Amino acid sequence: MKESIYKNYDELALFLNGKMLSNLLGISQSSAYELMHNIDFPTIKIGNRMVVPKEELLEWIKRNTNDGR
Repeated sequence: MKESIYKNYDELALFLNGKMLSNLLGISQSSAYELMHNIDFPTIKIGNRMVVPKEELLEWIKRNTNDGR
């Protein structure tokens, strides 16, 4: 498993691209882009770019963990 380069939530940009999401979650970039294409994942398109708002990512993580039931 790849280790996250981020140490706390405040270090994150307001919007994360695939590479940043990969680094945050400790997954490959291809896995990050695959996740970003899921219908229930909080991705928005800005022109041709796909980004993930960090606030919505945090909510998605909470909803999709055992503690978020």
